[in-house]
Amino acid sequence: MPRAVVTGAAGFLGSHLCERLLAEGWDVLGFDSLLTGSPGNLSNASGNARLRFERYDVTNYLMVEGPVDWVLHFASPASPRDYLDHPIPTLKVGAIGTFRALGVAKAKNAGLLLASTSEVYGDPQVHPQPESYWGHVNPVGPRGVYDEAKRFAEAMAMAYHRVHDIPVKIVRIFNTYGPRLRKNDGRAVPNFISQALAGQPLTVHGDGSQTRSLCYVDDLIEGIWRFLVSDALGPMNIGNPKEESVLEIAKLVRALTGSKSEVTFTERPVDDPEVRCPDISRARACLGWEASVPLEVGLASTIEYARTAWDA
Repeated sequence: MPRAVVTGAAGFLGSHLCERLLAEGWDVLGFDSLLTGSPGNLSNASGNARLRFERYDVTNYLMVEGPVDWVLHFASPASPRDYLDHPIPTLKVGAIGTFRALGVAKAKNAGLLLASTSEVYGDPQVHPQPESYWGHVNPVGPRGVYDEAKRFAEAMAMAYHRVHDIPVKIVRIFNTYGPRLRKNDGRAVPNFISQALAGQPLTVHGDGSQTRSLCYVDDLIEGIWRFLVSDALGPMNIGNPKEESVLEIAKLVRALTGSKSEVTFTERPVDDPEVRCPDISRARACLGWEASVPLEVGLASTIEYARTAWDA
């Protein structure tokens, strides 16, 4: 049966991905330093004999015994709070961690699926953002540690593809939410849910007119799975092209939680993108994929998770 190495396996997305691979009959070897991941995220899969997990920093030398079909590199802090708190580990896992993952793929004659991000487009001047857009990124700003780490990772992966003929798939992940988001993640959805459940004011950056495109985690994992088993290579946007303003998201969370919290406004973070929306024409054409979970349904599921897991 196929075997995958998953870095960042105990993270929000990595854990959901491991579960999907196991459900499809794959063997999974997962690594995670637990800088931002949690072993609890793998609790549903921990009894599966086809999963082996090791706490390990993949910026160190990475050796894997036995055959490998795909290396899925998902290790990285992913929220602004995390990569601003851990700028150097973020840069290292994007650069050295990607190098280690590619080394395993090369040694095992395997493919590499790289978890990239919509942040490679920066504060975009093209809207919506197609895979052909090169981006508008501030390399020396505070967000540059994440943006440029992912841009470098993409460049390194494609260099290995061209020089060593390694199959390389790059999934550019847009804003994703769902169960297993951390309470103190720092992104809009968990912030609003946490504040609403606590009866605190919902803090919106700026006037809230900036947009985000929210994709429920189940939809995202379905898109990644289809990409993995397809013949498509190179970059692929996976996200929900339906835009919502940040203020609209805050009001919807307030309504779904039944909260009486006020909405307050705070200063925008440095280099905070004004718009974020994927052009998913390639995903539709190559994978027959698009997001299907309505925002109200996905947020209700996330809120239900938060009510129990965040108070545990």
